[in-house]
Amino acid sequence: MPVFNEASTVTEMINVVLTQKPVKQLVIVDDCSTDTTWEKLSVAAKSDSRISLLRHSVNQGKGAALRTGFTAANCPIVIIQDADLEYDPTEYYRLLIPILSNKADVVFGSRFIGSDAHRVLYYWHSVGNKFLTTLSNMATNLNLTDMETCYKAFRLEIIKKIKVEECRFGFEPEITAKVARLNVRIFEVAVSYYGRTYAEGKKLAGETASAHCGAL
Repeated sequence: MPVFNEASTVTEMINVVLTQKPVKQLVIVDDCSTDTTWEKLSVAAKSDSRISLLRHSVNQGKGAALRTGFTAANCPIVIIQDADLEYDPTEYYRLLIPILSNKADVVFGSRFIGSDAHRVLYYWHSVGNKFLTTLSNMATNLNLTDMETCYKAFRLEIIKKIKVEECRFGFEPEITAKVARLNVRIFEVAVSYYGRTYAEGKKLAGETASAHCGAL
């Protein structure tokens, strides 16, 4: 779980994640938050031994936070979870079933397939997401519908093989391309999406990164 200035939602999200039965470890990487996020994370970490809490000394971006988190992960399956409330951890089972049934090695959660709840928000964001997904598919020869989704699940041995180099939101196309090169089994499942407006705290791509980005 990469975190940056999510004091208003992070405690609730941690509580929901930890109530999911499959969760044996929650790796949280605070990307040098400047609000009270770190204090709330510290309290949460003391209350549950499943939490592995890490912190960057300077803000680097979501990709860098995920890179740090992957190094600390030790469970057989790794799921990416944002600290806001846009994705629902009660749907982990959707991501896990294809892997646990030995049909998939990597699973993407898609906001654009199925009939699950989706908050109606920004039209041009949806156009941009579909455009970027199309470019990604052209480069990888995959037929994904939502490359930019937060929800991605990996067998541990798969994610450990991948060197994450992007520090910002470029992580999404990078990880997709590198997974495609491994010739592993990739599935896509429908997930719900409860998006936020900018007034509610949604971040612009790249705003959590600084010039201090570098491989850890």
